This record gives sequence, structure tokens and C-alpha cells, in this order.
Amino acid sequence: MTSRTTRRVATTIAAGVTVAALAACSSPASAPEAPEDGSLGTIRVGALPVPAGDILTWVDENLAPEAGLDIEWVEFTDYNTPNPALTDGSTEANLFQNSTFMETYNSQAGGNLVSVGEVYLPAAAFYSESLTSIDELGEGATIAIPNDPTNEARALGILAAEGLIEIAEGATNLDGITSNPSNFQFSEVENATLPLAIPDNDAVFVTASFALPAGLTQDQAILTEGDDSDYFNILATTPELQDDPRVTALYELLTSEETDAYMLETWGGLIVPGTE
Repeated sequence: MTSRTTRRVATTIAAGVTVAALAACSSPASAPEAPEDGSLGTIRVGALPVPAGDILTWVDENLAPEAGLDIEWVEFTDYNTPNPALTDGSTEANLFQNSTFMETYNSQAGGNLVSVGEVYLPAAAFYSESLTSIDELGEGATIAIPNDPTNEARALGILAAEGLIEIAEGATNLDGITSNPSNFQFSEVENATLPLAIPDNDAVFVTASFALPAGLTQDQAILTEGDDSDYFNILATTPELQDDPRVTALYELLTSEETDAYMLETWGGLIVPGTE
């Protein structure tokens, strides 16, 4: 199957998964049957197009054939539907979230998804059209941040580390701000639409998964997350598939020296390999 065909099929599957997840009435999809030729067969991996979809496509075309693995990535455009799709069996793994996000999903949805390991850091940053440094944020500056608990905590934590605000331990929303001396005006925005909020705010926190498709670059960032971050994205799967040869092989390919080099060459500092 060519990469063009793989992507078209995967996108079609994703559309069905999204509808089913939102309707809360999907039935588990049957897993691909193991081939009789001794190869590992197909693994369906849920991912957003950039960077995970690009990484999976590159691995499928350049490394997976020799390993006997066929990677079919299932395209999603938001953070809400990949985990339900993995839970109901529509995919065998996904690559879009960090461990904290997965644990929050498990807690809220009664799931039991597990991490195979870290793959890359989609470095998040504060972007601005009017400022060149985070130090230029003045009294009453407007700041847009994600509205999901994991990435909201991430944004608040970075601001707190810069001494711009103070937050309570474990803060995941605006209620956790204990000191806001510059009276920053915060708005909570859906991740996917944060790039659109940049013209209307002094600073906007955008993760790489949405910054890259929007054409944002490192040069436009006024404060970028460091590689000591706790928010490296993981390859996630179910307990039943954690030791599946397809999952094990996929993780080895995703964390290979060849894949690390591809990430660094393609995205530079915005996508940091987990093995760095």
C-alpha cells in the first residue's frame, strides 16, 4: 500500500471514529488479522497530522518495511477523540499526548491506557505579534492559554517559573493562580483555535501540534518550553497490547537514531526527540 493510499484510508477511518466517539455508541473495531508470511502485519496508530502523522509516515516509508511492519496512521484533528478510539479498539496505539494527559483521561473516563515510552517533545511556546520578549508583558496584558487541564497547567507552570505569576502546587486552571501582580487577563481557549487568537492577545500559548500547521516558527516565539519538560509525548496503547510485537517494533522505530535525526532536521528545536 502506498503512503498516499494509506493516508486516504486512515483519514476515512478517523472520520468514522470521531462520529462514533461523539455519539458514544461505537462498537469495537476488529483488529487487523496477523499475516501468514511471518511479518508483523499492520498497526493502526491514532495521531494528529503534525508532527506525529508526518513522523509515522516517514517511519512507515523508510524503516518499517525492513522490520516487517505496516503502519496505518489514523488522522485526528483534536485531543478529545484519539483515546476513545484506542479504548474501543478502532486503533492499536496512538501518538499525540503526554503521560499526564493520558492519566487525566484514564481518571475521568475510567480508562486504563498505558504508556509504552516517550517519543518526542512538541515544545510549546508563547507567541505574540506585538512583543519580542516575555519580559515585555505589561500591566493588564491579555494572555490566551489552553482550556484542557494538562496544557493549562503547562502554560501556568511556565509563567510561574519565569516569576510572572504564582500558582498553587498542582494547579490546573486559573483558580490555581495565587498571585498575579501584573493583573494579566487570561482567557481559556480550545487548543486547536489558539493560533487564531494571537492577533487579539498580547501572548498566546500554543503547543507544537497546532503551531506547526498554523505556520508558526521558533522565531515568532517569545518564550519556549525547555527540553527538561515533563510533557514529552508518548506512544500509548492498551494493557492487552503493551507487549504486542507490533507495538514493541513501532516504539523501537520511533526512537531510533534515524527517526531522531529526521525530527531534528525537519523541525529543529520545536520537536525534541525523547532520546536526546
